[in-house]
Amino acid sequence: MKVTTEKNEKVANMVFASIYPLYLNRLEKNGRTKEELDQVIKWFTGFDQDTLQALIDEKVTFGTFFQKAKIHPNSHMIKGVVCGYRIEEIEEEFKLYKQCRQMEKLIDELARGRKMEKILRKDKK
Repeated sequence: MKVTTEKNEKVANMVFASIYPLYLNRLEKNGRTKEELDQVIKWFTGFDQDTLQALIDEKVTFGTFFQKAKIHPNSHMIKGVVCGYRIEEIEEEFKLYKQCRQMEKLIDELARGRKMEKILRKDKK
């Protein structure tokens, strides 16, 4: 599938705090915890726990959320399909949409029981 400007804008304007409980609910149904969810989000965004909680409390949009983030340098290693979109094929002009899908891919892997060491990608040396 191809990302459109409209789709990118729609995601940018969604409130992160309204989606976070949906992520958490899905993970808890699969035996994972809030701490694990936060660990994955913090790894990807560079936020600490206080900043993450403040952004949730402030009800920031995904646009603001990802503007403030320092995306992990290994995020290029996040590949695969999420919601019908192949992450590595999302154009650079839709960076925010790509980042959102990358984070969802990490959360999806967590929900499916993947080990944390594999989710938090490391360069092979």
